[in-house]
Amino acid sequence: MHSRRDFLKTSGGLIGLLAASGFLGPQAQAEDWNQVAFETKKLEDLVKVLGGTGAQESTDIAIVAPDIAENGAVVPIGVVSKLGKTEAIAILVEKNPNVLAANFAIPEGTLPDVQTRVKMAQTSNVFALVKADGKFYYAAKEIKITLGGCGG
Repeated sequence: MHSRRDFLKTSGGLIGLLAASGFLGPQAQAEDWNQVAFETKKLEDLVKVLGGTGAQESTDIAIVAPDIAENGAVVPIGVVSKLGKTEAIAILVEKNPNVLAANFAIPEGTLPDVQTRVKMAQTSNVFALVKADGKFYYAAKEIKITLGGCGG
């Protein structure tokens, strides 16, 4: 009879072998991400990194989030785009150390509606940046934080 420890050692080695040989795809290895985008400090910089020249404000983008969040460590944020041919949705938190909190690719034929939870250090504007039909659009909403999420 094998012990649980032996089983874990064997299965852990097998997973490592599969990852090294390429059987576990990029999703499992988490190596295909845009580091430069996550290091930007402003909305305009992110648009440039993503290949755009500018973004215009749009009422066809809705940010679904509380006006006041009691705990900045977990702030629920949703974005719904009514723009045709939506290709991507990004969520930015203006006063966080890294403004880009999330970036979602929207496959063709998919409902452009994303939801996540972000960490916010303090009261800040939250931007939803949408790429639709090759152009960039944004919407903004201020969210007040009563208890800081980044160590506050």
